Formats: sequence, structure tokens, C-alpha cells
Amino acid sequence: MNNHTLHYLDYIVIVITLFIALFYGKYFSKKQTSTDAYYAGGRNLPPWAVGISILATLISSITFLAYPGEGFKSNWILLVQAIMVVVVLSGLVWFVVPLYRKVIGISAYEYFEKRFGPFARFYSSAAFTLTHFSKMGSVFFLLALALSSMTGVNTYLIIWVVGFVIIYIALKGGMEAIVWLDVLQGFMLIGGGLISIIIILFSVNGGPAAIINYAVEHDKIGFGPYDWDLTKLTFIVMVFNGIFYGIQKYGTDQTIVQRYLTTKTEKGAIKAALTGVFLSLPVWALFMFIGTALYSYYNLSGETLPANINPDAVFPYFIMTRLPPGVTGLVLSALLAAAISSLDADLNCLSAIAVDDYYARFKPQSSDSQRLRFGRIIILISGIAALLIASLYVFTGSEGVLGIVFGLYAIFSGGIAGIFLLGIFSRHANKHGLYTAIVVCILFTAYAVLTSTKINGSRVLDLGEWNFRHHSYMLGVYTHLIIIVVGYFASFFFKSDVPHSDLTIYAWWEKMRNNRKQ
Repeated sequence: MNNHTLHYLDYIVIVITLFIALFYGKYFSKKQTSTDAYYAGGRNLPPWAVGISILATLISSITFLAYPGEGFKSNWILLVQAIMVVVVLSGLVWFVVPLYRKVIGISAYEYFEKRFGPFARFYSSAAFTLTHFSKMGSVFFLLALALSSMTGVNTYLIIWVVGFVIIYIALKGGMEAIVWLDVLQGFMLIGGGLISIIIILFSVNGGPAAIINYAVEHDKIGFGPYDWDLTKLTFIVMVFNGIFYGIQKYGTDQTIVQRYLTTKTEKGAIKAALTGVFLSLPVWALFMFIGTALYSYYNLSGETLPANINPDAVFPYFIMTRLPPGVTGLVLSALLAAAISSLDADLNCLSAIAVDDYYARFKPQSSDSQRLRFGRIIILISGIAALLIASLYVFTGSEGVLGIVFGLYAIFSGGIAGIFLLGIFSRHANKHGLYTAIVVCILFTAYAVLTSTKINGSRVLDLGEWNFRHHSYMLGVYTHLIIIVVGYFASFFFKSDVPHSDLTIYAWWEKMRNNRKQ
């Protein structure tokens, strides 16, 4: 990116950040004597801390770089997704949190089994595992590339040093260490963003007013285009995508659902969930605004950017060229914190699924200490595998073949939010109806992916006018809708199945009605 090198103060700040993370893992390691402590923090963590932990997990290093990049090159359309998440969770949390605290032990996908049978649990847990495993490799890869280009430090060295810290925290400290470290890193993340935006706003003549006015004049603050066009990234596409993203993230994602179990009371868990999502929206907006402000800054200040710079690289370039020594280290530490807080949670949750959905099932007589030992082995293996994937990405220069492989995984893991919605809103939907819907969903996803993916300029499968032409964000929406519609109507053909209506929202409403009468 440039020949700028870090000041020794910046290195000191970054090293201190990494050592603090290691300290948290070591400090809480003594308490990790059971699977309940390791995966649920002893179910006694304060709601405010869990809420900030949810925030820190949602704001990854990709967000730290991608949102400013999008704000710089376009407008705030990606923020529509975050707004819809707030809307969805505000209505969903009152039922979802009590449901999971009542029905499951550790894995969110235990509910899927109780509602629709073992296959639903395996399908959904495998989907989560594949999705997050591929995400971990990508996050390591993009973080290392960004830090390497900003600091000149070897990319592989960054991957393995940061990776070691993350694996150590997850391996030794368990969920309690992750939550409390997330609290610190959440404040670092917000602080890094605030420091950056303040410096940007006061670095031009006219200050904040000039920055904002220029952005408004050039249509950088808005959520359009507002056309009813599902083939492009439009407002309506982001609304649909945001609704199902919110349902999937807060209703089916192990990294979030597992947090619901870490507080002492149901009310505390609801408070934590609301805290996390309501804090996420302004933080997402903050990083989007950083990109918008950078657009104004580089047009008003006379400062020039390198030719053909990628929009995602503008914020890192500003960090390295305009921030004073020490402050640069703080912002880079916030970038590191965003990665650590997301990836350590992923490792813990992948381990929880491996133990609860698979090991405990196939070894029901195993002791809690054996399950804990197996869980730690899974963390170690998963962490090292993610680092190897990231290293391979660096070696090949892109996601390459692995990116295609993970894309194929998506074909066989769609519609998870649809399964959840079908389970809670339909009293007669049953497992064979759902299984039929999953088959249809897989076939549709395969069609959409193969007819919209191009390799060397040609579609993998070209059906002419019948190719899938809608925006890729709509594919996820359609898979959920297919599960709901096909699953609902197919269930009428399997009336012998027991639908388990006690696990629907109607049973919850009945309980609430009875409580009010008492």
C-alpha cells in the first residue's frame, strides 16, 4: 500500500493488546472444569457484559474494513440490513430466548431435533459448521492481508501469531474468558472508530459541517436505489435480506443462541440480546460513516490517494498515513480485537456443536470430563485447520479452489431460518414435510448457483433465459421461503407424523395468556 512503517509506540500497543488477550485465557482457565462452564460461562454472567459480547462477535474485522469501503464507494444501503435486524429481533427475542433456555442444553440445533427429528438437527448443525468454518479462514486471510499491507509484516507470520492467540483463548478460557475479553475488545472497537471519525471530521476546513454537506451533495448518505428490482442491490433487496438475516442470526446461529444460556435469568438473557443488537446498529453506522467521511475528506483536503486503490483499502491507507504514532497502534489493535472477538467465539461454538450434537449422541455414556476433553481437541483442530486454509489463500493469491468448495457447501446448507420459522409458526408442519422441503431447497440452490456462477467468463450451467438472474442476496431469501411453503404443504401428505405443537409460538402464547389470568 505504501512504505509507511509503524512507530515503536504502535508496536508496543499492539503487543500489549495480544498479551492482554492471552492473559484473559490464562486467568479464566482455572474455572473451566465442566462443559457447562466451558460453553455457557457457568450460566451466571451479567447481561450487560453478554450484550457487549454479542456486539463484539457481530462486528468482525471484515466489518471494520468493508463498511468504510462501502461508505466510500457507494452509500449506506448495507445499513438497511442492520436496521431490519433491529426490527426483527425486537419482535422475536421475547419468544426465542425463553424457548431456547427451556428446550436446549448447549446446541441451538437440539430444538430442531425435538421439533423435526434427528436429520433436521444434523442438517442445521452441519450448515452452521461449514458456514463458520469457511468464514474463519476468510477472516484470517483478509485480516492478515490488511495488516501486512499496512505494516509490512509477513502475512503468514500475522496469520499464525494472531491465530495462536485466538486458539489459546478459546482453548483455555472457555466462554467466560471470551465474553469478558469481548467487553474489552468491544470498547476498543468503538473507541478505534470514534478516534478515526473525530480526526477525519476535524482535518478539513469547515470541520464536520463541510464533511457532511459534501457527502449529502454527492448522494453518499442514503439507502437507494429504491427501484423494485430484485436483480440489483436495491433497498427492497436489502430489506428482504435483512429480515431473514436477523431471523437466522438471532434465531438459529449458535454463536448468538449460546449467549442466551450464559445469564442467570431469562429476563437477563433478553436484556443481553437487545443490548447487543441495539448497540450493533450505531456501531455499523459509525463505520459506514467513516467511509462516507473519507470520501469527503479526500475530495476537500487536497490529499491524494494512490491510483486505482480499492475502496476497502482507503480506510487502512488513512490509518497508516494520517494518524499519529500510538493512535495508529490503537486503531490497528481495534482491528485485531474485532477479529479476535469474532473468531474465538466461532471456535468455542464449533466445539459446542461437535460435543453436543455428535460426540454426546454417539458416546452417550461418556463422562463430562471426556466431553470437555473432546471439545478442546476440536478447538485445536478447527483452529489449526482455519489457519492452514488462510495460509493456502495467501499462497494462491485468492480463495481459489477452496472458495468454490465452500460455495458448493452453500448448496447443501440453505434455508435454516426457514426451518426455524416453519417450526415455530406452524402447528401441523412435520418432519417428513420438512425433509421434502430440504430436498427441493437443495435442488433450487444448485440450479441458482450453477446458472449464476461464471468461471473464465462462462456460466457453469447456461440455461439461457432460465438462468437465475436475481441478486445473490435474494438466493438466501428464496431458500427460506421454499422451506416454509413446501414444508407446510408437504406436511399434509404425512399426517401420521407428530408435529410437536408444544414447541410452537402458539404454546408460548397460551402460556402467557394463562399467566395473565392467574
